[in-house]
Amino acid sequence: MGTFSPRPDGPGRHPEKSGQQLPELGELLASAHVVSLPMRVKFRGILQREALLLEGPVGWGEFCPFPDYGDAEASRWLAAAIEAGWSGFPAPLRDTIPVNATVPAVPAHRVPEILARFGRVDAVKVKVAESGQNLDDDAARVSAVREALPDAAIRVDANGGWDLPEALTALKRLAAVGLEYAEQPVPDIPGLAEVRRQLRAAGVPVLIAADESVRKEEDPLKVARAGAADLIVVKVAPLGGVARALDIVAQAGLPAVVSSALDTSVGIRAGLALAAALPELPYACGLGTVSLLAADVTRDSLVPDDGGIRLREVRADPNLLAEYASAPERRDWWLDRLRRVHAVLASRR
Repeated sequence: MGTFSPRPDGPGRHPEKSGQQLPELGELLASAHVVSLPMRVKFRGILQREALLLEGPVGWGEFCPFPDYGDAEASRWLAAAIEAGWSGFPAPLRDTIPVNATVPAVPAHRVPEILARFGRVDAVKVKVAESGQNLDDDAARVSAVREALPDAAIRVDANGGWDLPEALTALKRLAAVGLEYAEQPVPDIPGLAEVRRQLRAAGVPVLIAADESVRKEEDPLKVARAGAADLIVVKVAPLGGVARALDIVAQAGLPAVVSSALDTSVGIRAGLALAAALPELPYACGLGTVSLLAADVTRDSLVPDDGGIRLREVRADPNLLAEYASAPERRDWWLDRLRRVHAVLASRR
């Protein structure tokens, strides 16, 4: 076994360079299960969510970077899966995690149907700036959420889909319903800083959250140093594991929202571990996304109940792994990807 760790010596360094042992490739391949889970609604342009699950000596890990991600970026996802299965998680400070509902870029008339899957809801994240849609679509969707939930906190997520003028126009309009914050309204850090500055100058009370500008940057603290956000969104897999994410939040010095990457319950368990270990948790977390899937890999899915998810262990069910096993060509594709990404981690020993 080679040297491996999901915890960096500094925020800009790779999470694979000290401490924990990197399992041999054969050990990972022997424990791998590839599944394809149907989704209730299209999200990120897909209707099937593929994931590779690994069973390690201390639990299950999930490796599910989206297909368009390169091997270097995907290596952080594998680091997180190995942490979950071979090292485990830090001691929790809380046993229930408050979570928000997530409304994809659906027509406004479908909002009540989507919200009904989440039970009691205190906060809602609404997708906006979807390709092929316009601001009227976004405004109708957000207004439908506000009509259904007059007292809920509403945050919008543009995934960097606006330019600066579009973001300012949209957020000034959407602010009329009362927004908790806007997540990644524009794609880059200078743009986030400018949106934040101009909204403040205009007296528009919308906080700016950074997501892609944290998890896709080589240096995830760059956004904090630039004063470009009021809070950061952290996701376990894209950041290389719970330990590294905790380190980033501590060094950023900004409030954090823990979110997911459209994970199965195995991946959500890692997100809950991060949320449970943070010293402060001021915002509901985006960890209720299993409700967007029409199937899962466990019989005891980590879905919201009364506005939160209770922290508990997750084991994949062999029957569900078999029922939703990917087609042979997709399994081969994921196993080839696992081989390549493991080689990336091994090269950083």
